[in-house]
Order: sequence, then structure tokens, then C-alpha cells
Amino acid sequence: MVDPVLILSTAPSPEAARRIARCLVEEKLAACVQMIPGMQSFYIWKGQLCDEPEFLLLIKSRADLFDRVADRVRSLHSYEVPEIVSLRIAEGSKEYLAWMETSLVNPVSAEG
Repeated sequence: MVDPVLILSTAPSPEAARRIARCLVEEKLAACVQMIPGMQSFYIWKGQLCDEPEFLLLIKSRADLFDRVADRVRSLHSYEVPEIVSLRIAEGSKEYLAWMETSLVNPVSAEG
């Protein structure tokens, strides 16, 4: 697989996280999305300290699909500025990476 990535995002509720996850997988922008509940986030937003429960999304995709994933997450998200960051997957089992590749949009069709 060429340039596998793990994209991290968060959602404010299980319903929002499920909506994002299902959409990304159905559209083949993600091979798999894992939703991790029970996270507490602390951050400054518009000058105020926020302490909010969130759901972490672990989105398995490819680097060439990052912009499409980011655009789709933004379109589905309630946050003004959702977290959307990507980490390169340096290594992985051949079998898992091959499965990921077959689960994603074909690189040729991703261009248009």
C-alpha cells in the first residue's frame, strides 16, 4: 500500500462520531474508523478554558485521500474547527495494509 495514514479526529457525541465514521467507510475514504469513547479534552477556545467529553476517531486511510477525508469530516462536523490531523503509518503487516488498500477508493478514480 502506498502511504497509509492514521487520521485523528474527535466528535462531541456517539451519534456524531458514528455518522462521520459510517460516511467515511461507505464512501471508501477510510478502510476502517474506530470510535473510542470516554475521552476528556481540555483546550482554550475563544479565550475560555473548555473541559469537554469527546469521542476519538481513528481513521485508517491513504495520504492522497487526506484532503477528501478532511473535507468530508468538515462537512459532517458540528465544530467550527474540528481536529483533523494525519500521522504516517511507517510499518504494518502486509496483510492488513493490503486489506486497507482494497477497502479504499482506487487512486486513479480519486483524481476525478
